Amino acid sequence: MEKKPCSSSLAVKTSHVLPPDTNYHGTLFGGILMAHIDDVAAIAAVRHARRAVVTASTDSVDFLEPVKEGNSICIEAFVTWTRNTSMEVFVKAVAEDLLTGDRRVCATAFLTFVAVDEDLRPVPIPEVFPETESEKLLHEGAPLRAERRRERRNNSKEFAARFGTKYPWNQRNM
Repeated sequence: MEKKPCSSSLAVKTSHVLPPDTNYHGTLFGGILMAHIDDVAAIAAVRHARRAVVTASTDSVDFLEPVKEGNSICIEAFVTWTRNTSMEVFVKAVAEDLLTGDRRVCATAFLTFVAVDEDLRPVPIPEVFPETESEKLLHEGAPLRAERRRERRNNSKEFAARFGTKYPWNQRNM
């Protein structure tokens, strides 16, 4: 498979923040922003793999600034790093006051996707390569983030095994 540049997976989506998308404070619900992030990141992953993908993890979504009703929210995502069947996607969300033109980064996130076949089995994907200094910075830091993901996933599996499916979770059940 031929390697692809990070830029070939770039996906961008801009939406208007309307009253149904906001909370009591008149700011965008975090869950709505997270849905936008997953949507655009998945598009970037499919563009890179040219295969169906599934979300394997979201490292974090760091909410840096509130997004107010009436603002626009622009989500940008691209693949920063690949392994055999998985890829890391960096996402940046920019809020814009449409009346003043003031723009600020309101959130960043890293997500991991796995390319799959029709039976939802992982399939190989092309490698990605960075071109810009920013892409190189993200690419170089990816192995450490991947190791942290593995550790977090192992911890999650331990919690799942400990807590199981029973409720309530009390000392007698643990």
